[in-house]
Amino acid sequence: MRVSTVRVRASAFPVLQCALAAGLAWFVANDLFHHHDPFFAPIAAVVSLGLSLGARVRRSVELIVGVTVGIGVGDTLIAIIGTGAWQITLVVALAMTTAIFLDGGPIISMQAGTSAVLVATLIPPQQGGGPDRMLDALIGGVVGFLVVTLVPVHPVLRARKTAADILGTASEVLQLVADGLVANDPKPIETALRKARTTQTTIEGLRSSLSGGREISRLSPLYWGSRERFDRLAAAADPIDNAMRNIRVLARRSLSLVRDDEILDPRLVDEVEKLAHAVDVLRRVVLADPGQQPDRAEAARVLRSVAVGAKAELVENAGISATVVFAQIRSLIVDLLQVAGLSRISAIATLPPTVPNPAYPPE
Repeated sequence: MRVSTVRVRASAFPVLQCALAAGLAWFVANDLFHHHDPFFAPIAAVVSLGLSLGARVRRSVELIVGVTVGIGVGDTLIAIIGTGAWQITLVVALAMTTAIFLDGGPIISMQAGTSAVLVATLIPPQQGGGPDRMLDALIGGVVGFLVVTLVPVHPVLRARKTAADILGTASEVLQLVADGLVANDPKPIETALRKARTTQTTIEGLRSSLSGGREISRLSPLYWGSRERFDRLAAAADPIDNAMRNIRVLARRSLSLVRDDEILDPRLVDEVEKLAHAVDVLRRVVLADPGQQPDRAEAARVLRSVAVGAKAELVENAGISATVVFAQIRSLIVDLLQVAGLSRISAIATLPPTVPNPAYPPE
């Protein structure tokens, strides 16, 4: 129940948008344009919005194009060949093929096929309604567009919550890895690895939220002022993804290190534990409102203090797993500093050199 309640709460506003758009689309088509049973207007509004926040404008256009193709092909062929099983088969095949030829998007082809079926069964050409249904689709798409523009989801809120969830899991994973290394126990690291492997879906959710947020920040005058903050969060998406990938590798090699009973410098474990704390600081930065602490400068300061200790002497005479863990720690520091706002070159330059002539000398 708790998980289900959280899921419903997270989707409550998009559901409200879809419901509002459906009702408004029916009102416009039925009461203002006086179309008889304009069922496709609310359908078009709901499909154009959907529950996902990404690419709604494109979906609206695809929907209208798909409906137009489906109705056009259906009206033309059904008027000539009549209705029946084989006629529906032919009409759907031709409508979807035409849609794929025009664009190839999944919404266009599926909507073209659905519209062709409706034309062939519920509203055959002899009963009229073809032009009205195309207008209903246009009404639904426009209403959906207006709802997402005038009653938008905040472009940053959902994305920053998702990013904070990912960083929270990252911090927890790193702490479990550190606990396993200290105790020379594989069980905490196995748990950490399982947790790390579940984050990819959340990362894809972050990218979807950012796609929708970018659209809203451009379309809705209410949130034009949030563009700068949104851009900072969008710039952090790839480094967060890279950080989680490096954490997964770090956890796998740490597991091998414990199982093989490799010799390990305790300072390397300290680096992992410090990173867990630094990632939690980043998590709180993402959730903080403008002007609140901690800010990105504080996160960068904490990460620089971790970077100072990532010296090559930590893996002198070490085995391959310990060396890989050390390399992943350094890569992870670079990723996290980019989340904190540094460029990649500046982030690399915070690390102590491991070769005589590094490409990016330390700052």
